[in-house]
Amino acid sequence: MPVPVPRPRAIPAVECGQAPAASPDRGPSTEQAPSGTHPAEHPATRREKTPENATEKRENPTDTRTGTSTGIHTGADAGSGRSPRDRTESAAPTNLTVLLIEDDPAGSPIVPDLIDQAGKPIRVRTARNLTEAERLLTDDVHCILLDLALSAPSPARPGGEGAADGEGADELAVLRHVLELAPRHAVLALTSSSDAERGAEAVAVGAQDYLFRDELDGRLLSRAIRYAVERKRSDSAERRLAEGRLRAQENRRLERGLLPTPLLAGSPLRFAARYRPGRSRALLGGDFYDVVRTPDGTVHAMIGDVCGHGPDEAALGVELRIAWRALTLAGLCGDELLGTLQQVLEHERSDDEIFATLCAVDISPDGRRAGLCLAGHPSPLLAAPGVPARLLPYDNNGPALGLLPGARWPRTQVELGAEWSLMLYTDGLIEGHVGEGRERLGQDGMVEMVRRQRAEGLDGEELLRAAVNEVRRLNGGELADDLAVVLLDRTA
Repeated sequence: MPVPVPRPRAIPAVECGQAPAASPDRGPSTEQAPSGTHPAEHPATRREKTPENATEKRENPTDTRTGTSTGIHTGADAGSGRSPRDRTESAAPTNLTVLLIEDDPAGSPIVPDLIDQAGKPIRVRTARNLTEAERLLTDDVHCILLDLALSAPSPARPGGEGAADGEGADELAVLRHVLELAPRHAVLALTSSSDAERGAEAVAVGAQDYLFRDELDGRLLSRAIRYAVERKRSDSAERRLAEGRLRAQENRRLERGLLPTPLLAGSPLRFAARYRPGRSRALLGGDFYDVVRTPDGTVHAMIGDVCGHGPDEAALGVELRIAWRALTLAGLCGDELLGTLQQVLEHERSDDEIFATLCAVDISPDGRRAGLCLAGHPSPLLAAPGVPARLLPYDNNGPALGLLPGARWPRTQVELGAEWSLMLYTDGLIEGHVGEGRERLGQDGMVEMVRRQRAEGLDGEELLRAAVNEVRRLNGGELADDLAVVLLDRTA
């Protein structure tokens, strides 16, 4: 049997064309009272019923239990001649919506009139069982009032019969089901004044509070609903804060792998670096770098970029960086080192299409020469006093790691001179836009920018900070790609 589509409220007969609108000469308008409610219900509390109940009452306006009419006159509208649509619009909007889950066979209301802190009526929806509650539990519901006396579905017994009363029954099974059904909603448990222990157990299970149904009044219940909603919000905020702290700790551990402490003890070179993830990744990116000095006095520097963004790429970048440091300290260099790194990447990547670009430089102990290996990566920038900044040769640029099995990466020898600055960077520095058009900064734009900034007397950390800030300014905001820059300086 198809399940009817739920509606947020029962549509009055006058709105659906089944009854004429009330007029002054025909007397006050009437609405059908939902089954199980008292005929003297206050208009400040608007009840909403399931589609089944709404349809049933339109077709049968007589209470089948008492044989009396269930139509009521609302005091605010009696004799006013206003249609149900007018009354609905005058009552909206409400600040809070409450879902009452109760099954009172006597038909007496257990929830009094409710007014929120701003003096507006609190909207109440009523469900007779968990199936109806699940359909009525929409995003605009703030709090659930659950009558603990609600009958729980009996577990099936062998042979198809339900369990006998009290036989293995869980008195809070309904509450547990509601908490599982609505983990983000505040829940107030209703119980009798003679069963306070059960109410306390409900709070221990997960309800925000419990109230005695036979001692309820509108002011007490309204205050309890507001308290439960705020307490649930506070608990949710505290949980998100704890989860955020945990993620921050994990990210810091990854950042320590991405942003290492350089091993330059005994070297005259100065080191500076800047790292910035893309705008959609608050802490982590796929860029990585490292600098170490081996016992023979050679300084090795590396910068790389794993394709993609996020924790998985960042973790792979950390693995490659650590592998590079270990292989470098073990004496590997150039093509042999990059070939081994490619094997590491091929075994650690989660997808065969993932690759990484890399630039590796080894600077001789006297600091005047360097070997350069490029694996699909932009060439470093070299600047010296009295000499315009320029890019190092990139004719022997090999493929990115992970693209071609058995690839080779030639090592190019370059002259640095007695005093120089060498800048290694990822493509995040050059792929930002220039203005609102599609033009990008590019390597030529970066070289001109660095030339101008060096002419202004900037170097070291100040130069990197100014370069990154100008790239962001030209882009009109945060960069879409991760960015890493390493600067090595040698002074006479």
